[in-house]
Amino acid sequence: MYGLSLGETDDEEDFSADSGWIPWFCALKGHELFAEVEEEYVRDNFNLYGLRQRFQFYEHALEMILSSEAPEDDDLADSEFLEIYRDASDLYGLIHARYIVSPRGLQAMREKYLKGVFGTCPRVLCDRQHTLPMGLSEELRAAQVKIFCPKCEQVYTAKSKYRELDGAFFGMSFPQIFLQTYPTLTPLELPRPFVPRVFGFRIHKQKSLIAVKEQKDRKERAKSSVWEEDENHG
Repeated sequence: MYGLSLGETDDEEDFSADSGWIPWFCALKGHELFAEVEEEYVRDNFNLYGLRQRFQFYEHALEMILSSEAPEDDDLADSEFLEIYRDASDLYGLIHARYIVSPRGLQAMREKYLKGVFGTCPRVLCDRQHTLPMGLSEELRAAQVKIFCPKCEQVYTAKSKYRELDGAFFGMSFPQIFLQTYPTLTPLELPRPFVPRVFGFRIHKQKSLIAVKEQKDRKERAKSSVWEEDENHG
């Protein structure tokens, strides 16, 4: 992540060195999952509460994030610069985790979700359901970023190009807050269960977890319907 060069940006034609550090950082290869945090959000000390003591070069890192200029190749070869850059990357990631659960951040992530930027569920029977990034811990260095499928509600390993993204950059709560904010994006249909067969014949008395869940949901809906009818007749 720290052996960088300006040639590693994905959108070289659209990127300008005068765009600032944040657009440059988000345009790096493997950083597609990031939303561009608005400078106004970064400058609000309320949004940064509790972060200062977690970084050795906090002030310099924050200054780098808010810089109106992108790093040059000479900067990226300087060891002292890279020490600050390391803190800036982690600081931006933790700010990002807070930003994406704010109204503006959720909107930015919604656009990425609809475009399929976060990828699709690796489970074949989820029919390429769009996924959401998430972490398994709020602490840095605890786990890499994962992807969550809203259809089968399972967590999967992200693509190898995202292996250097920390899960703390997205947080544990983002998928749930996102789907609660945009309930129409929650899949209405349950994922198709895998039906085990031997030589084309279905194996009886053997059900997948999804099939069991689907059966349980049907029973609960049936009970709810009976209760509603009893209340109406009562």
